[in-house]
Amino acid sequence: QVQLVESGGGLVQAGGSLRLSCAASGTRFSIITMAWYRQAPGKQRELVATITPSGSTNSADSVKGRFTISRDNAKNTVYLQMSSLKPEDTGVYYCNIQRIGALYFDYWGQGTQVTVSS
Repeated sequence: QVQLVESGGGLVQAGGSLRLSCAASGTRFSIITMAWYRQAPGKQRELVATITPSGSTNSADSVKGRFTISRDNAKNTVYLQMSSLKPEDTGVYYCNIQRIGALYFDYWGQGTQVTVSS
């Protein structure tokens, strides 16, 4: 019943910006701890950022100062605002449910492709 749908990926030039969205359904969105991951070809999947139900956030050192994770509970949506994009940011970006309330989950969306050209 739980479903995550990512959108907003595409092709952007280095230095540009892009906003990803993850729409959640089938669960109580307001109590979900969410995360964004990314995976470049031939590389391990990397945690990009997390956000708790209270809005507390963490982000990877590689994206700090450039990426911002946020949530809109009224829209059941998590966002990843990406700025000052670099070619090394290229990859498939995935939305992930880490927790629902106090319970741990590991639920993934289908991913959205982000390509940054030099």
